[in-house]
Amino acid sequence: MTTRKELVAALQLRYGSATFSERIRILDEFVALTGYHRKHGIRLLRQEPCVTKTVRERSRLYDEALRLALTVLWEAGDRVCGKRLKALIPKLVDAMERHGHLDLDPVIKAKLLQISAATIDRMLSNARLQIDGQRKRRKGVGSAIRRSIPVRTFADWRDPPPGFFEIDMVEHCGGSKTDGEFVHTLTLTDIASGWTECVSMRTQALLHAGDAV
Repeated sequence: MTTRKELVAALQLRYGSATFSERIRILDEFVALTGYHRKHGIRLLRQEPCVTKTVRERSRLYDEALRLALTVLWEAGDRVCGKRLKALIPKLVDAMERHGHLDLDPVIKAKLLQISAATIDRMLSNARLQIDGQRKRRKGVGSAIRRSIPVRTFADWRDPPPGFFEIDMVEHCGGSKTDGEFVHTLTLTDIASGWTECVSMRTQALLHAGDAV
């Protein structure tokens, strides 16, 4: 609740001096970041702002606004990892601002465009824990195998010819995994053409995965 109050304080000054069309864009951004109802958001933004003069408080406000803006971009980017989101951020910011879904403060926008993948993962760690239900992977052979496999994002490809694929497997467990087997979807995307094939699987067993590929 404290962080939301800080965000309100950061936006009240902009809202008070904005034109009617600019206020609509600021309100859209505020509602998207906080989940508040629009009428409640209008009441909060119309209140007299409490100006904070210390550099530390201003830094905290910007850090929280950055985290919330990053969360919105992460959701718009289908909750991809930090490496992928870093490559996506310039395109997402441009598209969402162009269509009126974001109205970023220049300082926040500059920080988003310069942020590192490690900082992205750190700032989104709490959001991921809430979504995953604090799910933890079991350590053992699987972890060793994952560490031995190099990870390549789409930003690392250099115009490959058709025939190079990225493969992903989605587990349809409703967002919070419990014990048991779940239906999976195996997705293969050709890097050059963007052609995508999706195959359903009863389980993630090797036999089913091999048949799907």
